[in-house]
Amino acid sequence: MLSKTERPLLAAEFKTQLKRILLSNNILIARPTETALLAQLLASLRPVRTNHDLIRIGGQGDGGYLVPNDLEHISACFSPGVAKLADFELDLANRGIKCFLADHSVDVPPIHHDLFDFEKKHLGPTEDSVFTTLESWVARKAPNQTDFILQMDIEGAEYAVILDTSSETLRKFRILVIEFHELDAIRDKFGFRLANLAFRKILKDFEVVHIHPNNYSKPIVYKDYQIPPALEFTFLRKDRIATRQRTFDFPHALDRTNCAHKEDFSLPKCWFE
Repeated sequence: MLSKTERPLLAAEFKTQLKRILLSNNILIARPTETALLAQLLASLRPVRTNHDLIRIGGQGDGGYLVPNDLEHISACFSPGVAKLADFELDLANRGIKCFLADHSVDVPPIHHDLFDFEKKHLGPTEDSVFTTLESWVARKAPNQTDFILQMDIEGAEYAVILDTSSETLRKFRILVIEFHELDAIRDKFGFRLANLAFRKILKDFEVVHIHPNNYSKPIVYKDYQIPPALEFTFLRKDRIATRQRTFDFPHALDRTNCAHKEDFSLPKCWFE
């Protein structure tokens, strides 16, 4: 018979061996997130209607986003993750707004405009020949300005960027448009903690005013929740909001499908009801 000391050691060894066997067969065991924690997170992200109506900036598909009609005196747009689309930035530039673009995967933006300033770098939590931080980018390009708009679609790096950026710098932005990727990872405790930290940091100074699911991937069903792997969030800084009330207007009349060749779906009700 095993002693009291030996039993936990044997159990730990058994768990380690089991994990190795499962991983060798591409099976990953995750620790599920408690339902109560998921409910709290989604409740904190319920969108509100404000004194600023939503308008569509950019194209009628991928690259177009809904933002509050509060663009007067926006001093600049910062847009990392350009790739092959710059419709959003072009729309803002045509309104006279300077646009700073960054993406290490391309040499030049897909569209030319005199108000475009392009940097061949990825956005991230480090500063080197490939990456730049949001903190240093803003400090270099617009050191004495505020009231920016951020449009960030950087394929999962958004969590590290948000956590790396000071709240003081984030508050320099009036509007945030961020596509969050791999959101289905909030089913796992580690993935939930990462996403929850990022959202909590933003929600200190901003309100969610719109959410739109990217239909590239269908929602993942977890317990009573449907979690789209990619969601486009629009945030408005709290000091710009005079009135607020819950909104249930989903899909919005200005929402458009991201991927025309894939089946579209509406924002699941658990994200706004």
